[in-house]
Amino acid sequence: MERVTLGVEKRERVGKGGARSLRREGGIPAVLYKGGNSTPVKLSGKELSYFISKTAGEQVIVDLKFDDGTKQAIVKDYQVDPMTGDLIHVDFQEISATEEIKVTVHVAIRGEAIGVKRDKGILQYGIREVEIECLPDKIPGHFDVDVSNLGIGHSIHVRDLKIGDGIRVLTDLDEVLAGVISVKEEVVAAPEAAPEVAEPEVIKKGKKTEEETK
Repeated sequence: MERVTLGVEKRERVGKGGARSLRREGGIPAVLYKGGNSTPVKLSGKELSYFISKTAGEQVIVDLKFDDGTKQAIVKDYQVDPMTGDLIHVDFQEISATEEIKVTVHVAIRGEAIGVKRDKGILQYGIREVEIECLPDKIPGHFDVDVSNLGIGHSIHVRDLKIGDGIRVLTDLDEVLAGVISVKEEVVAAPEAAPEVAEPEVIKKGKKTEEETK
């Protein structure tokens, strides 16, 4: 598994105002979680943005280098500005080399299914992440799924993944990762139009960052 070192400092200014000031100065606010505790930290905006962009979709162990020592962590989540696409906040989870951890690993679909190329079928994607539990040094960057030999009516499931030793899969083994269906299966008779019924508007509330809760 790839490893990256990032310089990090503890952050004194918290809340929305402190986060905005830090970003104007070229930094990115972040939080390092361990158990039920959290530590506000800050990193170089340029360095952290490059790291997130380069490793998107991959699980990578990060050595967070403080002035008084280094802590190992993985990225659990990050937020970007919906208007500019700029990175605005990152959540890290501290890990121990001797303690198993639960993580989700991205599924990468490779190849062109024969059922699509030869038989004009349609490739349908299933779940795109699989949850596992293992020691940090056993975490794969991603799972490769080759669909080249997949014919119409066939699917690849979680149970078909090549899992390394020391890794326990927590996702349902019957979950579908990819499958090929015929075009005919896509043609479904349109149901009769039902009378329109006014429904109350539902406003979805997104995840709050650590700054928004201060």
